[in-house]
Amino acid sequence: MSKQNKKKTSFGWLKRLFWGEGKASAQDDVLNVEEIISPGKQIVKNFFERKLAVFALCVVLGMFLFVFIGPLFMPKYYDAYTEVTQKNVPPTLDMMSVPSELKDDIKMIDSYGTFSVGLSNAGKVYVWGASKIGTTGLDVANIPEEVQNAKIAMVAAGIDHIIAIGEDGKVYGWGNARLGQYGGPAAGEENNPNIAYMPEEVMNCKVDVTNIKKLVCGYQVSAILMNDNTLYLWGNKNAYANIDKFIGNNTLTDIEFTLNYVVGVPSGGKSVYTGTRGLFGQIRPNINGEAVDIMTYLNGRSITNIIANNNNICLMLDDNSVCFAGDFKLDSVPMATLAADEYFVQIEAGTDFYTGLTNKGNVYSWGGHLLGQSDVPKKMEGVSQIYAGSFQNYAVDENGKLVDKWGLKGYIFGTDSYGADIFQRIVNGGKMTMTIGAVAVIISAVIGIIVGCLSGYFGGKVDMVLMRVMEGFSAIPFLPFALILSAVMAQMTLSENMRIFIIMCILGVLSWTGLARLVRGQVLAVRESEYVTAAQAMGIKAWKIAFKHILPNVISVILVNLTLSFATCMLTESTLSYLGFGVNYPRPTWGNMLYGANNATIIKNFWWQWLFTSMFLAATTICINIVGDTLRDVMDPKSSVDK
Repeated sequence: MSKQNKKKTSFGWLKRLFWGEGKASAQDDVLNVEEIISPGKQIVKNFFERKLAVFALCVVLGMFLFVFIGPLFMPKYYDAYTEVTQKNVPPTLDMMSVPSELKDDIKMIDSYGTFSVGLSNAGKVYVWGASKIGTTGLDVANIPEEVQNAKIAMVAAGIDHIIAIGEDGKVYGWGNARLGQYGGPAAGEENNPNIAYMPEEVMNCKVDVTNIKKLVCGYQVSAILMNDNTLYLWGNKNAYANIDKFIGNNTLTDIEFTLNYVVGVPSGGKSVYTGTRGLFGQIRPNINGEAVDIMTYLNGRSITNIIANNNNICLMLDDNSVCFAGDFKLDSVPMATLAADEYFVQIEAGTDFYTGLTNKGNVYSWGGHLLGQSDVPKKMEGVSQIYAGSFQNYAVDENGKLVDKWGLKGYIFGTDSYGADIFQRIVNGGKMTMTIGAVAVIISAVIGIIVGCLSGYFGGKVDMVLMRVMEGFSAIPFLPFALILSAVMAQMTLSENMRIFIIMCILGVLSWTGLARLVRGQVLAVRESEYVTAAQAMGIKAWKIAFKHILPNVISVILVNLTLSFATCMLTESTLSYLGFGVNYPRPTWGNMLYGANNATIIKNFWWQWLFTSMFLAATTICINIVGDTLRDVMDPKSSVDK
């Protein structure tokens, strides 16, 4: 062979090694032999020629990575996490989106729940965030025309309403008013003893705006505190257990709302007033420090300001120190240690955290950090004012320009009826659903393969006994039996992990019969083959022939069946949980998430609570079935490639 032909042949083999067989290779190469492809490669080749199957496989693999790897890159998740101020929030990422007209002219920002209200130095009011109020049809972003035309002096946001006070002393309210959030009883309606209606002085615009010390809103309540200690308090009495102790109380120098209690500072600042003995009587010098008696800690000092979040309070003292009282989360961010000559000049509270500004212009956040509310940006300069929303923070300079913001942007899939992030629950619920499905398939595969192989290979009495056992299991009505067992377990004192393990065993033990029958048929078809006869002639033990010689030759059929069974087990688990007999709340699965959305109010008004979960469940099971059907086609030598 000439050097030129040798060079050409070598290049042809190299080309096929990296780029495969080309159209001109038969003409270019000296050797042109038909490529021999192993059965495994042929199966893979046929599979990847099916575009729908490849897409389905990518979806399934992506879903596995999403639910098993995704949590590693997400905020820490708690099954039992609830947040009453964040219930039924629709999908949004605008909860921290300050309107562009307000960014350079901020006078104040306030928030209690899912929306925020801002006021410009020009007296204009702006609202952003999830502003629709439950199923009422109300939207606080629809600012009344009279408010838009007035020059507003101060605003405050409650859980479902907004209060604004004009420079002329007129008090405005909008949002939900059903429980006395603003205004008086409706025309022809008698006074409700569970509602403290807005005082006449407030309704008749007799409030001197220059004498107002504080405007604050809470959970369906509002309060105006005057410089002379006069307190106007109105709203839903059932929202706060001790609200009656504050109505008509004109001895307070400060007032705030936690989630369940009204708190105040009486004249002199020597205690925290709640009207309830023993509440907030223990003080912590640091948010995670040891608790001591409040009088012992104060030791002659006075409380100048009180700041409250949902579960605890922060007290600013007359010597520029701070202390805390109430319930604290163990995983909270500790308060920063300040320099000897540094102290807080302003502290604001969100739902479960605090943000403070020091005399040196430094900003610190501490307390809860699950949603990024305590992650203060590293570089901020010129901050002269801070504002804290429910889970948002805003830093503003002396000209009212927004310097920076941090915290919760929103929920990409919204929240459920408990305030939990649906996106996080879908991820962690998918992990649980897929794990239960996989373990159930493994259990059914082990039982089905053993029974099928033994029955098919040995035949005779062994076959008869095993088939009668299989028929007995097949006769059990699967879903009713699973419901009965789950109901029995509900009456037993079992841990949630043990309950989940039993559910996996139930699914596996009741779903092996189809696979056993399939394996038996395949073993019966090949046990008379020549290689089996040869193995018997060589004296190989019967169980080795069944499991080491015959089983590998029928494994393709088993793989297809297991793939389809995996999707079926996922659906069955979801069905049990949907019916309330599977994994219980708060541990999520896709099934019990749909069960939690199983009522007309949620289906109609809170569509995101069932739509996204059902989409993930449907997409996963459909794609698994597509992959299984395609595997069955490409593993069948009689199947057409173009099928």
